[in-house]
Amino acid sequence: MGQTRARGFRDKLAMRTRARAAAIPCPEFVHALNHQAIADWTQRIPPPWVLKPRSQAAAIGIRKLASHDELWRTLEQLGDAQADYVLEQFVPGDVYHVDSISFEGRIRFAMASRYRMPPMAVAHEGGIFVTSTLPPSDTAAAPLHALNEQVLASFQLGLGASHTEFIHARDGSWLFLETSARVGGAYIVDVVEAATGVNLWREWARTEIAGEGGSYELPPVREDQAGIVLSLARQEWPDTSAYQDPEIVSRIRRSHHAGLIVSSARPERVGALLDDYVGRFRTDFHASAPPPERPLD
Repeated sequence: MGQTRARGFRDKLAMRTRARAAAIPCPEFVHALNHQAIADWTQRIPPPWVLKPRSQAAAIGIRKLASHDELWRTLEQLGDAQADYVLEQFVPGDVYHVDSISFEGRIRFAMASRYRMPPMAVAHEGGIFVTSTLPPSDTAAAPLHALNEQVLASFQLGLGASHTEFIHARDGSWLFLETSARVGGAYIVDVVEAATGVNLWREWARTEIAGEGGSYELPPVREDQAGIVLSLARQEWPDTSAYQDPEIVSRIRRSHHAGLIVSSARPERVGALLDDYVGRFRTDFHASAPPPERPLD
């Protein structure tokens, strides 16, 4: 894709501007540049606010600000770099994601999932990362798929993978958070494959190889459910051998990380296992570290 279209998938300010133009509901926002515009915006939108780098992925560099004093102090510290940030309304609620494969401008595969704790809270509060797929019968599934279609059509993703996040606010409204023209991180690819048999990396490659004017057919899709529990660990190579449930399909092997992926035809079984593992992980492995301000080398 060209640079103009790509900015909508990379630049959080461009995302917000494009979503607003397409009448896609999203949190209130302002570019962290013009101080008068920021002052006017903060008079209208009460704290807390979220200051986000426009071009970083995940929760890297995000700051939650609780007061006007904290906001202006932070902007002063950023100096000229504040132009690289967008200031957003903080909206409490449950955060979901939809992971998709598109071809010829049409979504060919999409899986909706729910984070147990918002990724920003995991990064800033030292939580345990948990996400699990949603069965089609879940009340959140239909609005998520509809919003995902609206976002990807408006942003003109022709082909490839996408990872798009939404929040279900406390007032019942659905809001667009952000999107990206890539697969999701934190082993989400593995979770989707455990539930459906579809590997998002492989299908992304297949759509790219087919290219414009080519043909692409999605492989057979299973309809199981899956989820992951993932934590920083005190041990360099944590031992998860005490976890022996037959639903475990993958064990994460990464320094100072403990993680398990489970899969079952029954969503309630996946939920019960993840709930159990979160408690056990806190005792057996859990450690926390401050979030990085920039990507790690």
